[in-house]
Amino acid sequence: MPTHAEVAADLLRAAATFFRNIAETNQELKEQMETNAETYDVIAGLVSSDPQGELDLEEDQSAANDEK
Repeated sequence: MPTHAEVAADLLRAAATFFRNIAETNQELKEQMETNAETYDVIAGLVSSDPQGELDLEEDQSAANDEK
């Protein structure tokens, strides 16, 4: 029986595929859909490899603010 984390990772990967399919058919949305797909794939990998892991979103926000 699959764990919740395994199911979640599978759903995230399926969503990434969906976003890539949209990107292939809609040039106006291509860049955003590819970004979404990459994000979902990264999170799927994190859920698979470290289901109890934590993200430090404050650090990510600081880096984003520094780029502005």
